Amino acid sequence: MFKKLIPHGADVDIAPIFVARALRGFADGFVAVLLPVYLLAIGFGGVEVGAIATATLLGSACATLAIGAWGHRWTGKALTVAAALLMVATGLGFASIQAFWPMLLVAFVGTLNPSSGDVSIFLPLEHARLAAASDSAARTDLFARYALTGALCAAIGSLASGIPDRVVAATGVERLLALRGMFMLYGIIGLAVWRLYGKLPNTGDSHGEKPAPLNQSRIVVIKLAALFSVDSFAGGLVLNSLLSLWLFQRFGLSLAATGAFFFASGLLGAVSQLAAPQLAKRIGLVNTMVFTHIPASLCLIGAAFAPYFELALVLLLVRALVSSMDVPARSAFVMSVVQPHERAAAASFTAVPRSLASALSPVLAGWLFQSGWAAAPLVACGVLKIAYDLALWRAFRLFKH
Repeated sequence: MFKKLIPHGADVDIAPIFVARALRGFADGFVAVLLPVYLLAIGFGGVEVGAIATATLLGSACATLAIGAWGHRWTGKALTVAAALLMVATGLGFASIQAFWPMLLVAFVGTLNPSSGDVSIFLPLEHARLAAASDSAARTDLFARYALTGALCAAIGSLASGIPDRVVAATGVERLLALRGMFMLYGIIGLAVWRLYGKLPNTGDSHGEKPAPLNQSRIVVIKLAALFSVDSFAGGLVLNSLLSLWLFQRFGLSLAATGAFFFASGLLGAVSQLAAPQLAKRIGLVNTMVFTHIPASLCLIGAAFAPYFELALVLLLVRALVSSMDVPARSAFVMSVVQPHERAAAASFTAVPRSLASALSPVLAGWLFQSGWAAAPLVACGVLKIAYDLALWRAFRLFKH
């Protein structure tokens, strides 16, 4: 089935990556919603929730940086298999640990993703293989379908976040135990991802070019990394885990209702990505990234001041409809403006500042929530993202790709 997602001009041997992305998206979907619920059930507060979210992103940044600096010493297959095993260990760790500091350590070294997008160690590894397995004409379409796969399955995963409450109602089992079982499921999914990565060819480049550190593409990558860091710092203020916390506190939503919201928003985001390749062909990759992002940021700011839930819901769903259209365009743009043998390093070094920057903001957002400034993270996120969009457009509007 997943082979049908591979567009003409791309190698069908990369189908296992699509299956793995689907499974990871599903796992990330329910974890992002359940993480604050689980941590609050253990007895942690808003600051601790933000700190653990920060640790997951900071750890992903360090791991991704290591991939960019030293990843060329190993095959892409070996690295992806190792990352999948780390996913298994992460699920088992969160399911079995209740103390804050050990959990913070597992969050740092593990693969947990509390955001709506993929900011994990898997990202540069999969992006490099996708870019190598497609020609330039098919690349944006391939990345759009890859992003769509992840977004759709993340939406389904968000809906699955209501499973613990249903299990409690049906069996009377302790709620904390039901929540812990979902992290066990996360680890089991990691095993399935490990099996899938094992089916990939040993080479990561269909053209036989060995991955190399950044050299010719360094200046462009530095500019992009600096800009992406602003976007990611802003995004870290409203990670799915933190946005779910905001919905819990502001409107008193139940876990099932919150999961349904993230399912709907994820579904809208996934569907919108189908339009990204066609839009990019008409107005260009950079314009697609910028002029779909700005309306999404304005909707987020509006939702922060919405006086009642229905209006906030509409604004957040409109935001979801347009905010993800930049994802395949951004991935294709990065892969198209760097040398082919530097793609893995470029994917890593553009992802690292994003992870580092987004790692700084969840603690700040958690503190603002706990201090009664619940609207501040949403407003700050919207304003910073608009500034990023305008700076990106000014820097790369004339760039040929």
